Amino acid sequence: MQIKITLRAKLMKKNEIIRLAIPNIISNVTIPLLGMIDLAIVGHMGDKSYIGAVAIGTTIFNFIYWNFGFLRMGTSGFAAQAYGKRDFSDTMLVLARSVLVGFTISVALILCQHPIGKLAFFFIKPSETVAPLAWKYFSILIWAAPATLELYSLKGWFIGMQNSKTPMVIAILINVLNICFSLLFVYAFGMTIEGVAWGSVLAQYSGLALAIFMLNKNYKKLFPRLRLKKVFLMQEMLKFFSVNGNIFLRTLCMIAVFTFFTSASSRMGDTLLAVNTLLMQLFMLFSYIMDGFAYAAEALAGKYFGAKNLLLLKRTIKDLMKWGVVLSLIFTVLYLLFGSQILAILTNEKEVLAVAKDYIWWVLPVPLVGFSAFLWDGIFIGTSAAKAMRNAIFVATAIFFTVFYTLYPHLGIHALWIAFLSFLLLRGILQQIQAKRELYDKITPSAS
Repeated sequence: MQIKITLRAKLMKKNEIIRLAIPNIISNVTIPLLGMIDLAIVGHMGDKSYIGAVAIGTTIFNFIYWNFGFLRMGTSGFAAQAYGKRDFSDTMLVLARSVLVGFTISVALILCQHPIGKLAFFFIKPSETVAPLAWKYFSILIWAAPATLELYSLKGWFIGMQNSKTPMVIAILINVLNICFSLLFVYAFGMTIEGVAWGSVLAQYSGLALAIFMLNKNYKKLFPRLRLKKVFLMQEMLKFFSVNGNIFLRTLCMIAVFTFFTSASSRMGDTLLAVNTLLMQLFMLFSYIMDGFAYAAEALAGKYFGAKNLLLLKRTIKDLMKWGVVLSLIFTVLYLLFGSQILAILTNEKEVLAVAKDYIWWVLPVPLVGFSAFLWDGIFIGTSAAKAMRNAIFVATAIFFTVFYTLYPHLGIHALWIAFLSFLLLRGILQQIQAKRELYDKITPSAS
C-alpha cells in the first residue's frame, strides 16, 4: 500500500510540473507576437520607414520592460511561498505591494517619456525619415506602460498561486485583440503607424481588464484578508525591494551579455552578424520552452519552500532536472537533423545560409549546457534566493567577458560562442553548488 501511495505521489508531482509548464510555454510563445504583428501590418503600408519605426519602438520597449521583469519574477516567488504556508493574507499583501510598485514605475515612465525617448534615439540614431514615425509610435505606446507592468505583477501572482492557465488566456486575448484593433484602425479608419500603436495600447488594457476580472472571479474570497496598513510595513517593503533589486541586477547582466553578443557580432561584419542573429533564434526557441518549466519551478519550489517541505522540494527539483535533460536531448537532436532547414525558413539569403553551415554546430551543445541555468533561476526566484542567483550571474558574466577577450585574438567568432556557452554552464553549476546552503539548510529536516 505504501509503495502505491509513493508512486501515486511521484506521478502527481510530474503531472503538476506539466500542468504548470504547458500554459507557461504557450504564454511565452505569444510574447514576441506583439511586435511581429505590428511589423506585419506596417510591412504592407508601402513604405519601409514604417517597418524601421516599429522595429525601433519595439526595441526600446523590450529594453525598458525587460528591466522591470522583476515585478513578475519577484511576485511569483513571494506569492508561491505564502501559498505554501497557506498564509493567504500574505499572498494578498504580495499582490498589493507588487501592483503598487508597478503602478508607480509606470507613472514615472509616462512622466519621463520625453527624456527616455531622447536618450534611446540618441543611441539608436534612426534616419531622418524613420525618426518622426518612430517617435509617434513610441509616444503612443508609452501609455500602455501601466497596463503592461500591472500585468507583470498579476501574471507573477497567478503563477505563484499555482495558476498558469489564467496568464495563458490573457496572453492569447491580448494578441488576438492586438490584431483586430490594429487592422480596424489602419484599414477601417485610415490610420497608419498611430493606428498600430493604439491597437497595441487597447489590447494591453483589455488584457488587464480580463486579468482583474479573473482575479475577482477566482480569488474574491481572499480580498477581505488584505490589510492595507501592512502593505507599507518597512521591513516587508525592504525585503521586497532587496529581492527585486537583486533580480534587477541579474537582468542587467543578462542584457549586458546579449547586447554584447550582438555588438561583437556586428564588428565581425554583416554576414557574421546575420549568421549569429539567426543562430541565436535557435537558442530563443529553446528558451521559450525551458522558461515554461522555469516558471513551473518558481511556483512549485516556492510552494514547498514556504511549506518547509524538504522532501517534496528535493523531489520537485529532481523531476525538473529530468525534464530538462529530456528536452535538451530532443532539441539537440532536432537542431542536428533539421537546424539548417529551420534557418532556411528564417531567411533566403544564400550567402548567410552557406556561412551558417560552418557555425551551426555551436548551437548543438546549447540545450544541454544551458537547461540547468533556466531551471535553477526558476527555483531560486521561487524561493527568493535572489542574492545567490545574482552572485552566480556576476561570476558567470565576468567569465563570459574574460573568455571572449582572451580567446578572440586567436579564435574570432568561435571565442564568442565559447564565452556564451561558459556563461550558461557556469550559472547552472554555481547555483547548484549554492542550493544546499540557500535552500535545503533553511528547511529543518523535521519539517519534511
